[in-house]
Amino acid sequence: MSYVAAYIGALIVFCVLDYIWLTIVAKDFYQMQMGELMAIQVKMIPAVIFYLLYLLGLVIFAISPALKEQSWTLAVSLGLLLGLIAYASYDLTNMATLKEWSISLTLVDIAWGAFVSAMAAVAGFYAARIFAGN
Repeated sequence: MSYVAAYIGALIVFCVLDYIWLTIVAKDFYQMQMGELMAIQVKMIPAVIFYLLYLLGLVIFAISPALKEQSWTLAVSLGLLLGLIAYASYDLTNMATLKEWSISLTLVDIAWGAFVSAMAAVAGFYAARIFAGN
């Protein structure tokens, strides 16, 4: 059950931070950088599937090892690394295959993915520990 708590804790933090980032902080930046590539409305089904799967990856590859070691710094480090790899895979592939994908969009998005993944991983780590009574 502590992994369920980890998943829920990470999911809440990831979704809240990503919502703030995408709708307030960096909305104009993404619109400016992506131009006509950006959809007018978000397609919710693919977005929900991404969040559910990505957070499962955070639990398996970042939070679970950190819980075994009882190390919040490992949660942060592995979350950051997973975010870096996942977001770099997406952004660098887009940069390689799309005509209008900028280096600034790539760098900002990779940095964001690493940061939000690290924050969600540490949140999931502490949610699991609180659930377990540690």
